[in-house]
Amino acid sequence: MFDRILEKDVAISGIGMSEVGRPSPLSAMKLTTDACLQAIADAGLSKDDIDGVACWPGDNNNGDAFSPVGPNALISTLGLKVNWFGGGYEGPGPLAGIINGAMAIAAGFCNHVLVFRTITESTKRQTDKTASALNNKTIGRDTSFFWQWYTPFDVMSAINLAAMYAQRHMFEYGTKEEQLAQIALTCRANAQVNPNAVFRTPLSMDEYMSSRMISSPLRLFDCDVHCDASTAIILSRSDLAKDGPNQPIRIEAIGSALHQPWSWDQINLTGMAAIDAAKMMWARTDYKPSDVGNAQLYDGFSIFTLIWLEALGLCPPGEAGNFIEGGQRIARDGELPINTNGGQLSGGRTHGLGYVHEACTQLWGRAGERQINPHQVAVAASGGGPLAGSLLLVKD
Repeated sequence: MFDRILEKDVAISGIGMSEVGRPSPLSAMKLTTDACLQAIADAGLSKDDIDGVACWPGDNNNGDAFSPVGPNALISTLGLKVNWFGGGYEGPGPLAGIINGAMAIAAGFCNHVLVFRTITESTKRQTDKTASALNNKTIGRDTSFFWQWYTPFDVMSAINLAAMYAQRHMFEYGTKEEQLAQIALTCRANAQVNPNAVFRTPLSMDEYMSSRMISSPLRLFDCDVHCDASTAIILSRSDLAKDGPNQPIRIEAIGSALHQPWSWDQINLTGMAAIDAAKMMWARTDYKPSDVGNAQLYDGFSIFTLIWLEALGLCPPGEAGNFIEGGQRIARDGELPINTNGGQLSGGRTHGLGYVHEACTQLWGRAGERQINPHQVAVAASGGGPLAGSLLLVKD
């Protein structure tokens, strides 16, 4: 199907993450530079080595809290000299920066691309409680192909749309609320041993079930946790990455496909765009789902993690509820550890790159108390509804 798999020529050579605050006293730019300089040093590089910059979605609505720092601002602040840079809202969701940066390297534009994602929604919510509401009118929202159909009808939050997936999955497959709860409970258990996580207190099934219903059947603990943070990833040409201090983590395969006219409510309410992205990723590698040693799966809402499990073939379609029941299989010592840093439900909404950062942290054996058994293959997947992207990462 594909003559050449270009991403195999690209490797992750370094990672960085700022503090994760709720809120943080640091500015968006300070969070960004902290993460980026950490990642550059982790890769054994200097600023002069960075010849590409990528992020998603870039400067959003002139510095909105969803993406307050874009490539131009970072290039100017760090004094970088780049051959290529990019950031844009469209594409396969929060992993678009990684995918675009990898293709820039594969095309010969760059040797080392700095990919970053900054978000300051926690600070913004101190002054504007509706900052992330879908009916909060902005130019970006009102002109968006997707949101223009929802904002006139007072869709207050993406959870109103995500709840449709949860309801449909329960209707079609008999998935139980207690099964879905295991996503939140597992994330909280993992966050307890992550010193950078937002929520580190224990969470019980009783507390989950008694929490406020936000949009049936999704409760308060099914929602990700807004925070202020920045994450940075260094992509390098594979041959150059071998000269660095870290064992290269190769991008074995990318999933970014969109083969159907996906919106939040079309075609398959138990699969979303994750189906196309996952199929593409597995078509670009000889590895199989059974090879995956850690899975960092989007949990903007808990139902998305369950859907990614099925879309990626980590369990059969319709069986995710049974697969995660009791939580043993997806625990850190289980057969498929997921969201080992607490995910976005408890670790903090770092929105996409946080999954890649944690996948690499685990592959490199740096996770400390939350470290899982040694393994060579990880998957990071991000996006919900009409946006979806996935990466298969292999430690060479």
